[in-house]
Amino acid sequence: MIGLVPGLGDLLGGAASAYIILEAARAGASASILVRMAANVGIDTLIGALPVIGDLFDFAWKSNARNVRLLARHVDAPVETRRASTALLVAVLGTLALIAVGASVVAIYVIRRLIG
Repeated sequence: MIGLVPGLGDLLGGAASAYIILEAARAGASASILVRMAANVGIDTLIGALPVIGDLFDFAWKSNARNVRLLARHVDAPVETRRASTALLVAVLGTLALIAVGASVVAIYVIRRLIG
């Protein structure tokens, strides 16, 4: 219901997100867990801003619920949660690096073909 008021839902959601991440930092969550939590919020914010599609995505994604579960896992098993978060971040960054290299190779190939 709050999401129907322009800006209010986003403001309250952002405050809840910031509070959860702050509590995770206070609980001693590692940087990889905090980055993963921030990524959850970032994904929610970026895709959630799209009209209609964003509302459907928000219904399924629930970044704050994901972050609370991640914090609970950290409290229960901090070493395992840190390792899993680090592995996920490395995989995501590696994938992004491969995409960047692939795009660069394609761009260089296209430019060379156009020039001669």
